[in-house]
This record gives sequence, structure tokens and C-alpha cells, in this order.
Amino acid sequence: MEIRYNQFGMSQRPVFLSFSGVITGIESAGSMGRYDGCSQMVTVENESGNVVNFFMNAETFVVDYTTLYESLPVTVFYNGNVAAPLIYPPQYMAAVIAPQTEGQMVYVGYFNNVFLSSDQGLKLNLAPSTTVVTQNNQTFLGNPGGHTLVVLYSQTTRSIPPQTTPDKIIVLCGQ
Repeated sequence: MEIRYNQFGMSQRPVFLSFSGVITGIESAGSMGRYDGCSQMVTVENESGNVVNFFMNAETFVVDYTTLYESLPVTVFYNGNVAAPLIYPPQYMAAVIAPQTEGQMVYVGYFNNVFLSSDQGLKLNLAPSTTVVTQNNQTFLGNPGGHTLVVLYSQTTRSIPPQTTPDKIIVLCGQ
């Protein structure tokens, strides 16, 4: 995930937006007529019938390394700061694809050193039971604060911001 710079030269962290639905199609995708099999377009349709196409490549992180298939319910996260073509259905580059699991919620965003998300939408309370790993499922040995995180959790408080003790945190190093 690239960090962009605003007109004043200050870095602008990605703002992750999401779209949830069911995968209705997966096909090979490429550029300039070249299809190498490494990039795919995943079509997702929500309950309201809205359709979005997501490009998936080697930089797209799939939670739990799940093999994607048609009819799989997913939530796809993408960088809302990146320009997108004005076409229908909309097309975005997928940053994270999370299969939907009963009772599990997923949040993707940048968290500061006190574990508050940059949009102040979630505060993390780490516990000894919280698993913290890197994208390649290795134990993360540092402080997960100050990174973009994929947070898997099952419940939150009703406070503002909501707080949770996550089940698992995946640190997206370098993003």
C-alpha cells in the first residue's frame, strides 16, 4: 500500500473503505492485453444488488489464506484515497479480502502507539490471549502500534470509540 502525499508535502495514510457481499465471479485480469494468471478480478454483489469489481494481485492480503470461490461471503477493504475510474460497476484495487465468519468482525486501518485507529473508530486493548502475527503468519515481535493492522475480533464496548480485545492482529508491515 503506498503512502500518498497531499498538496503540502505531508504524508497521507490510506483510508480503508469496505464493501461486503458474496463473490459472484472470479476471472483472470491483466493489463495491456497481457494475462499472466497472477492478477484476478473478483466481482462482489451485496444484498441490495450493488456490484463492485476488485482487482486482486500479489499485494492483496487474503485473511487466513482462504481460497476464494464463487458464493463465498467476503468483506473487501480498499484504499479510499486512490483515484478510481468513473465506470459501472465500480472497480477498485483490493488491499485486504476477509472471508466472513459467523461472530467475527474485521477492521483494517492504521493504529497509533496507544492502539487507537486513525479514524478513531476502534480502540484496541491487547491481552495475553491476543495473537499478533505478520502477513506471512509469523509471530510479530514488536509493538503493533504505529502500523496498519487487520484486526479480527468478536465484540466491542458501546463506548466512543468502541473498544475491543482482539482475537488476532495481523500487522501489514511496510504499509
